[in-house]
Formats: sequence, C-alpha cells, structure tokens
Amino acid sequence: MEHELWVDPDDLKLVSAQQAWHYRIIPQRLNGRLICYTDREADIQQANEELEMLTGMEVTMQLLPQGTISKNLNKYYLQEEDKPRSSEGEAALGASSDFLSELIGEARRLKSSDIHLEIYEGRCRVRIRIDGQMIERYRLDKTDYPAVVNKIKILSGLDIAEKRLPQDGRINFYNGQYKFDIRVSVLPTLHGEKVVMRLLNNDATNISLDTLGFSEQDLRHYLEGVQRPNGMVLISGPTGSGKTTTLYATLKLLNRETRNILTIEDPIEYTLEGINQVQLKESIGLTFASALRTFLRQDPDIIMVGEIRDVDTASMAIRASLTGHLVLSTIHTNSAWGTVSRLIDMGVPPFLLANTLNTTVAQRLIRLLCPVCKREAVFDRGLYPRGFVPAKAMSTHYVAGGCDRCHHTGYRGRAAVYEIIPIDQELAGKIKRNEHDIGEYLASRGIGTLADNAFALFADGKTSFEEIYPLLFSF
Repeated sequence: MEHELWVDPDDLKLVSAQQAWHYRIIPQRLNGRLICYTDREADIQQANEELEMLTGMEVTMQLLPQGTISKNLNKYYLQEEDKPRSSEGEAALGASSDFLSELIGEARRLKSSDIHLEIYEGRCRVRIRIDGQMIERYRLDKTDYPAVVNKIKILSGLDIAEKRLPQDGRINFYNGQYKFDIRVSVLPTLHGEKVVMRLLNNDATNISLDTLGFSEQDLRHYLEGVQRPNGMVLISGPTGSGKTTTLYATLKLLNRETRNILTIEDPIEYTLEGINQVQLKESIGLTFASALRTFLRQDPDIIMVGEIRDVDTASMAIRASLTGHLVLSTIHTNSAWGTVSRLIDMGVPPFLLANTLNTTVAQRLIRLLCPVCKREAVFDRGLYPRGFVPAKAMSTHYVAGGCDRCHHTGYRGRAAVYEIIPIDQELAGKIKRNEHDIGEYLASRGIGTLADNAFALFADGKTSFEEIYPLLFSF
C-alpha cells in the first residue's frame, strides 16, 4: 500500500536529485545511520556499497512498494517533465556553486510563478508556487541565509544595509537559456527578511484569447466589448486569478499598426512589440492617475491601466472612455456585477458608468485534474452548498489520484473560469438605478455565472469538486 514518508529537508541534502533518481531512494537519517528506502530489489547490495562511499555513512537499504517510492521521489526531488531524470552531469541544486541562479532556473523549468525565501527561529526554507499551490523545496542554513538575501538585493538594486523597512526591486535574469524579469519584494519579519521573487513571463507569443478557457458565448460577448472604439472593459478577481494574462491576450489581439496603444502597469509582466508600456513608479509620483492624464495628451486609441485602485484612477478612466478611447483595466471585486457597485462606492456617478461600461468580467483560476491518474468515484449530492441547484444531476465524479506526470498532486495545469456580462440598454438602466439583484435577468439571457461555468468543468470531469466548491457560493 502506498504511503507518504516524512523526511527532514536536511536529510534530503545527503544525496543529490540525480543520485536519488538513479538509485530510486529516499534518504532518512536515524541514530547516525542512513536509511535508504528503495523499490529496487535487484543489485541492492551494490547500491548499498556505492551509497556508503558517496555519503560516508553506514547505509541500510529498506524496500518499499514502487508506488510509494515514485510518489515520494516526485514530492522531495521534483523535476521538470522534459528533463531526463538520470541525465549525466546534472548537478544537485544544494551543492551548486551558484545556488540562486540554479534555484531560479529550476523554478522557471517547473513553471513556478513565485519563489519564497523565509527565515524562522530555528530554520530557513525555500518554497515555490506551482499551479497556485506552495511546495517546500529546500532548507538553508541560518548562517548562509543572509548571504543569499544580500545577493538578491544586489541583483535587484536594493540597499543591503537597510533591514528594517520593506523594499521592492527588479532583476533582469539571463542564464544563457532563459531571459525574463523577476519582481522582488523584501519584507522584514521577526527573525529576519522574507524575500518573494515573482517570475514574470516576458514571452507573449503563446498568449491567445482562444486558449484561455472562454466558452463560445463568453468569447463572443467579450470580443463585442473590446472591439468597440470607446468605453471600458473591466476584469475583476483576486490576486493570481489570471486577469493580467487575459488583458495581454486582448492587447495582442488589438495590436495594429493603425492604433496607438498605451499601458501603465505594475509590474510590466510581458513585453509586446508595438505597444507603449510604462512602469508605475509611485515613489516619484508616476501613479495610475497621473499616467492617465499624460496618456490623454499622447493621442491614444486604446489605454490599458493595470488596476483601478482609487477614485482618481476611476475618474480618469471614465474621462478617457468618454472622450473616445477604449480603456481596459482590472479591479478587485468578487463578481462581474460587483464591479459596478465598487465603482459607485468609489464615487463614480451611476449615469456616467452606465454610459461608458462596455463589458464587466469576473475571473478565477482552478486546477485541472491530471488526465492520466484521475479516477471515478460516487458523488454525494449532500456536498453542495445550501441553496445551490446544479444544472445537471451528478451520480459520479472524478477525483484526484497521483502519478509521476503530475508529481503525485493529482492535478496538472489550470484553467480560467469566467463570468462575462455585456452591458446592454436594460443593464445600463439598472446601473443608473443602482440595482443589485440581476440574477433573473442574466439567467433569462443565458449568461453563465462563475458558479455555472465552474460546475460545467466539474460535470465534464475536468476538475474536482474541491476545486469548484468555493465558486459555488457565487450563484
């Protein structure tokens, strides 16, 4: 029977990733001896002798099922799919002379979005975020941690002497294989400085609205809004829900030689040829609102504002859309219609909003089940939130399994779930009257909510009930 081992990260450093996969072992130190769990019964004595020479410790081999070893190798020695697991000359990250460069390169290959370096009273750890989930990868010695932080600060142009205040910087990373930007945030904590590095994907060649997860109807409604010559298209959702990727895919579609497109962003995550992109710098007064004022003197056709955060930015966006420009932006609300209430609460007059808003969008990202190892199970209909009425009766559903392809998480990749409301004359009237309850009207027009579209993915067997459950409360 498969089971998950708990191994101290310090013990994992006793062998490299190459050695662990080559011998198919999980090391664990016990009373001065090294226990190596393995599923290789053949040549076990030879492996024992070689590991004793490599580690300089007394080694005891212990057999476990193949599934258990595979699961734990993927957990503790996670490797990228397109890289051979026993390639010659592969260096263990912990033993590398350039730990930081190797760490960033590894995170990039694993398609991680963020790297977290954290220090506590008794230990320091490195975690990476893959498909929205945090995974602990390494432990650092407390004596080495300050040197790693200082190197990050130097590369990102920060003050290494300042350890009391938060700092933000940027690294232009290039290692011969990858070239991209990294946004760096340093935060003083109780035991030292925590560093978060956001890996920004400069390559926009593969971004397309057709591949983001829009349904046919949602895509049609969205394109109707963004292809108008003026007005506002607003995308809402929490941090990390893919709003910026949707905006860049939209800009890529709209980018023409005949159009002048300007953006103000924080940060610039992708670079697009033919678009004039400006990096926000609040420390010198370059805010979203001030940039918008200047943009209006730059003869723009399309303006993209990274985020509407305050009434000044909202007012300038409204003014730009009223004067014949198409404005794209994001805003933090829980639903597509919640964007209307948020802007009115900011002080935007309802009649102005009704005259300028083309389309409002809500977006979330949910993990997709691994198609290789997902398995069917009986579904308990009592799990639905109170009041939720499913569009389809479900007697069975698919649940996460775990295999080498998905690193035994049960999930591979993510998909966007959208709620898109095109603003017609009737909805414009509801905005002017500041009406909140539009559920029946949306249903009559066949416009799916976040809950509807998430449930459709679940019913098709593409994701699990646990992934869509938080969205079912938005019905």
